[in-house]
Amino acid sequence: MNLTDFQIIYDERETIYQGIEATLSLVFISGVVSVFVGLVLTPLFFSKVSWLRKAVEWLCSAMRCSPFLLFVYVIYFGLPSYGINFDKYTSGLVALIVYHSAYMAIILRSAWVDIPADILEAGTAYGFRGAAMIRRIIGPLLLMRSIPMVGNQWIQIIKDSAYLGIISVVDITAAFNSIQSIYFNPFVCFIVAGLMYWLLCLLIEFIVNGVAHYARERIA
Repeated sequence: MNLTDFQIIYDERETIYQGIEATLSLVFISGVVSVFVGLVLTPLFFSKVSWLRKAVEWLCSAMRCSPFLLFVYVIYFGLPSYGINFDKYTSGLVALIVYHSAYMAIILRSAWVDIPADILEAGTAYGFRGAAMIRRIIGPLLLMRSIPMVGNQWIQIIKDSAYLGIISVVDITAAFNSIQSIYFNPFVCFIVAGLMYWLLCLLIEFIVNGVAHYARERIA
């Protein structure tokens, strides 16, 4: 290996840009949406309606115990058998959102359990109940207390997005796989791809640490 081997990275920059764009959009959209879906699912863990509570528990359990790649196959190859068709990008996005929403809900449920009772009692004393309590008091507290775990889950989303090349989504991994199949230099291609994923994860860590520091000051 020599420096000229890295020339292929520059020569194929358009393909790489396309892969980076796809990965960033998949991670950002699925990360944000899964947090909001998790916020919606979390109160259902504590619902007094038993079948609703059980349904959420079973959904989250199914996602936790299923390999992500298998779930991608179900979305992309399985659903068309029942007349539900998504293009490859949308299939990957839906798979990421549904799969990681379950994890976000579990993370937020743990944060909910740890909320001190006196805070909830104070909210009730000020007239907050039901949806208002969740929106104004519980929701913000859940997000602030679970920031590190949510950040870890975002990093997992970044890594899981690499599986989507299996269904021909041109993300970072698929882009570099395409390049190495042309130039027959897999070591350089996959090392650079790995560095890009590393940088994305470092960016998430930097953002999460900043937000967590701000949250700690607010809670204090």
